[in-house]
Amino acid sequence: MTDADLAALATRVLFAAFGLGVLFGAIAQRTHFCTMGAVADIVNIGDWSRMRMWVLAMAVAMMGFNAMVALGWLKASDSLYAGTTLLWLSQAVGGLMFGFGMVLASGCGSKTLVRIGGGNLKSLVVFVVLALAAFATLKGITAVLRVATVDSVGLALAGPQDLPSIAARHLGGDAAGYAGWLGLAIGGGLAAWVLSRAEGRAPDVLAGGIGIGAVIVGAWWVSGRLGFVPEHPQTLEPVFIATNSQRMESFSFVAPLAYGVDWLLFFSDKSKLLTQGIVAAAGVVVGSALVTVVGRSFRWEAFRGVEDTANHLIGAVLMGVGGVTALGCTIGQGLSGISTLSIGSFIALAAILAGAVAALKWQVWRMERQA
Repeated sequence: MTDADLAALATRVLFAAFGLGVLFGAIAQRTHFCTMGAVADIVNIGDWSRMRMWVLAMAVAMMGFNAMVALGWLKASDSLYAGTTLLWLSQAVGGLMFGFGMVLASGCGSKTLVRIGGGNLKSLVVFVVLALAAFATLKGITAVLRVATVDSVGLALAGPQDLPSIAARHLGGDAAGYAGWLGLAIGGGLAAWVLSRAEGRAPDVLAGGIGIGAVIVGAWWVSGRLGFVPEHPQTLEPVFIATNSQRMESFSFVAPLAYGVDWLLFFSDKSKLLTQGIVAAAGVVVGSALVTVVGRSFRWEAFRGVEDTANHLIGAVLMGVGGVTALGCTIGQGLSGISTLSIGSFIALAAILAGAVAALKWQVWRMERQA
C-alpha cells in the first residue's frame, strides 16, 4: 500500500464516519434519545421509556460488536477500553464527575451536539468549555493532576479486561468464541427486558434504540475493519487510520471534541489532521440541524439567567474533566465501551448513572429548600 492509497483510505474512513455522525444526530433529534433525560424521567416521573431506548441501543451495539469479534473481524483488545490495566478509580471518579456534570449542563456531550443543531446557544457554550476542560485533562494542568492521583491506582491483569478474554484465560478456549455467546446472551437479555413492556415496543423507542445501536456498530466496522491497515508502508506495523488514539474507535463525545477544537485553533499546522471522532461529532450537529430545519422545530435558545449560566459552565467543566478521566462518556463508555464487554466500562457506566442520580436528587432538594 502506497502513501497515496493510505490518503485515499483515510478519506473514505472520514466520509463514512461523518455519514454515521449525521445518522446519529438525526436519530437522536427525532427520537429524543438522551441518557440524562432517560435518568431524569425515571427519577422525576417514573417513566422508563427513554431508558429502555438507551438499553436497547446498548443491546444492539453489544450483539453487533461481539458478532464481528466472533467472525474474526475485530478484537476488543485493539480498543481503548480493553487494556490490560483496570483503572477502576479513574473510571469511578471520572464517571461520577461526568454524571453529575451532565445534569447541570442539561445533557451529555452527544446531547450537547444535538442541541447545537437545534439552535441551542447554551449548548454551544457548553461545547467550548467542555472541549477546553477535556483538552486540559488530556495534556494540560488537570492531566498532570489526573496522572498523579487517580491514574496511579490500577489493577494489572494477565490480559485484556473484556469478559470474553477473561473467560478464555480462565476456562480455556478462544476469546472470539466466547464473544459470540456472551454478546448474544447479555445483549439478548437486555433486548428482552426492553421489549417485555409495551413502552419498550413504542416506535420511537425501537427507532432510537436500534438506530443508535446500529450506528455504534457501524463506527466500529469503519474504524476496525475498513480503516485497519495490517502493515503501514513506512513503519511496517499495523495501524488504524484516522483515529486520535491510534487504536480502534467508535463514537465518543468528550476527547474528540477537544481534538476538534485543537484542529480548529491550529488549522495551519499540517500535523493536525481530521480524525474519525472529530468528523463524527460534526456530523451529529449536521444531522440534528437537518431534522430540525425540515421539521420546522429549529429555534434559538439562550441562558435564562446567572444561575442557569453558572450551572451549565460548571457542568461542562465536570464533563470535560470527568469524561477524559473515565475514558469516555454516556456514549463512549455507555455504548461503545460497554459493547466490548470490558470491566472498566461497566464501572464507568455505573458511576455515571450514580452521579446523574445524585445531581437530580440535589436539584430537587434545592428546589424544595427554596420553596
